[in-house]
Amino acid sequence: MMMPPALVWFAGVVVAFTAAAMLTTRLVGILLRAGVIDASTVTGRPRPVPRGGGLAIIAVVVGAALVATIRDATTAGRAMAALMPAMLVAAVSWRDDISPLPARLRLAVHLLAAIIAVAILGPAERVDLGTIGSLDLGAWGWPLSVLWIVGMTNAFNFMDGIDGIAGIVTMAVGAAVAVAAAMLDAPAVAVLATALAAGAGGFLTVNWPPARIFMGDVGSTFCGFLLGALTLAVDTDDVPRMLPVSVVSSWPFLFDTMATVLGRLVRGDDLLRPHRSHCYQRLVAGGWSHRATASLYGGLAAFAGAIVVAPLYDPTVLDAATALAIATPLVGGTLIAALVGMAARRPMRRAAGSAPASDR
Repeated sequence: MMMPPALVWFAGVVVAFTAAAMLTTRLVGILLRAGVIDASTVTGRPRPVPRGGGLAIIAVVVGAALVATIRDATTAGRAMAALMPAMLVAAVSWRDDISPLPARLRLAVHLLAAIIAVAILGPAERVDLGTIGSLDLGAWGWPLSVLWIVGMTNAFNFMDGIDGIAGIVTMAVGAAVAVAAAMLDAPAVAVLATALAAGAGGFLTVNWPPARIFMGDVGSTFCGFLLGALTLAVDTDDVPRMLPVSVVSSWPFLFDTMATVLGRLVRGDDLLRPHRSHCYQRLVAGGWSHRATASLYGGLAAFAGAIVVAPLYDPTVLDAATALAIATPLVGGTLIAALVGMAARRPMRRAAGSAPASDR
């Protein structure tokens, strides 16, 4: 007797979550012994904290990809085309976690991997804007698709600077992409996105404040790249409907990254130098705990994801969903800016046991 599909998906989530939690726990001791330690924790925390916990998430996603390929190799091809370049980015990022590489070299690899993914999957040619209509990208489809994947890769990397924040947002965005892919009849994409979300959840059992391990560049760049590439991995005709799901659910990270980059450009800062000017870093510097800050970003991402997925399940809510999808980043961005402004007026303090909020 076959299990109902809902039970199969639930069992898969439980397996991925448990596997990631167990692997991440094992990695704590392994990476400490190997000396892969985050420099900011040597003096900022009671004990050194290793980085590289994202390896557990990658292992879970690769395992899920193998299962998806074995079950139906004909439908898994496009999902694999998103995963393989993500593995290239992860490999270079792992090398950077062990011994720092030049920023320009890492960015070049991100760009190359994104070009490979777009060359295989094809660019986004149109974006569905709900009741507003659609936006034809035309010749801009190719460069914008590459920029989208590179942007997601670096946004997740930049935002992985405090305990829990990258993991909880990966959970929220991955879940939204998984549900949307299932609705759009892209089972392999749904499997990979589900494994990514569940794997991030398992990782959080060891990374939630106070963290015993960090995701590291190997994990943050992998998560960002894969979420960006999976957007293009559904059927070509469904990409316009998948794009809003990924963009809107990721808006807290995209907003913070763009606002910070624009601010640094205006000030004439070197964009390749480490800094502590992200909104989430300024919240922590102003007294917010890592737990509260991560929960804020994760909650905003989950709320936005639910909004954009809803019309795929029930088209009658499209009008309301379109309005909310536009309003949520605007209102949410204003909220974050206001909270940062309020935090900046408080005396600077640091939550007990927390490292400085810095780019890791």
